[in-house]
Amino acid sequence: MNLSRKKALAKRTFGVGEKRIVFVEARLDDIKDAITKQDMRDLLADSAIIIKDIKGRKKVIRKRKRSQGNVKIKVNKKKKTYMALTRKFRKHVAGKVKGGLVSKDEAEDIRKKIRNKAFRSLAHLKEHIGEKK
Repeated sequence: MNLSRKKALAKRTFGVGEKRIVFVEARLDDIKDAITKQDMRDLLADSAIIIKDIKGRKKVIRKRKRSQGNVKIKVNKKKKTYMALTRKFRKHVAGKVKGGLVSKDEAEDIRKKIRNKAFRSLAHLKEHIGEKK
């Protein structure tokens, strides 16, 4: 006796998988006569249909990680501003060396000062180079 259509109806009615639905052998005639969802609900109430429990392991709840606060954001912001200024200053000094306005020894000294954050802005750096000349 093929009851696949009845299993599909039970699946839609109860919202479970077909593998979880079990028909009781003694009540197969009643199940065969059922044609509506309400019939299926009645059969479940009469214990003609059994719904198995879910097998397998449950989803593991992931352990909540603690945030590190705003420390990382502040550090990144400081680093980004430092990098932007340093690159700008070094590019300017390299152009001056190429143009012959600053010697390589002076440029090396200026680069050390750039690394130590001696200059606030490009204008400050230009003023420093102007004083040297």
